[in-house]
Amino acid sequence: MSNQAIHVPTMAEFAARGEMPEILFWVGCAGSFDDRAKKITKAIVRILNHVGVQFAVLGTEETCTGDPAKRAGHEFLFQMQASTNIQVLNGYGVKKIVTGCPHCYNTLKNEYPELGGDYEVIHHTQLVQQLLDAGKLTVQGGAFKGKKITYHDPCYLGRANDVYEAPREVIQKLDVELAEMKRSRANGFCCGAGGAQMFKEAEKGDKEVNVERSEEALALKPDVIAVGCPFCMTMMTDGVKHFNQEDTTKVMDVAELIAQANDL
Repeated sequence: MSNQAIHVPTMAEFAARGEMPEILFWVGCAGSFDDRAKKITKAIVRILNHVGVQFAVLGTEETCTGDPAKRAGHEFLFQMQASTNIQVLNGYGVKKIVTGCPHCYNTLKNEYPELGGDYEVIHHTQLVQQLLDAGKLTVQGGAFKGKKITYHDPCYLGRANDVYEAPREVIQKLDVELAEMKRSRANGFCCGAGGAQMFKEAEKGDKEVNVERSEEALALKPDVIAVGCPFCMTMMTDGVKHFNQEDTTKVMDVAELIAQANDL
């Protein structure tokens, strides 16, 4: 993947020129601060720049959507965080949002409207699929041609919002073998990070959830475990390391697969 500098404009820059980008890229906490997730953010930006989509980020004006607070039961904190974001988004007249995080996606799409934030919200795998369908983005298998890839459904993308086909269609464009785990799509199994579990210690049990899920994925002997969520990325990567398989099986976001295949 290219190491060249990438320019990411802010909504404030567009507003200063009296202009409006096509989409707002909602980066999310993980995509902004987690070192591994930052690579996913860069892959999404490279794809957007490559196809010439006008986009902007909020930058320092973006704060957490409030998803972890709400899942942990702190409704008041969630409403405070959401209201702050809605004020900023509506102030800029934002209409369309794309995000690399299913947690942000679910919250912005389904929980912001009742607080006054109505936007068209899409996940980055849906955006890539749309770009491929429109012919704005073409994909060669490249380094992935003929490889075996299994896709892990993020809970908040799959079961919560019925987005199953977009990421799979994008992966299949890479000319790979898409192998499904026993539990996939509507019967998918959580990576172990949802519901704010990402931020707390594990509860009593005989096996970590991410170890169980990674075991299921590794049983297929895939070259790549594809994910569409930064939390899933962390949990599946830790699971693969648990089994000392990081040299044979890579964990990659769908956007990274497309960016790398296109040498972006």
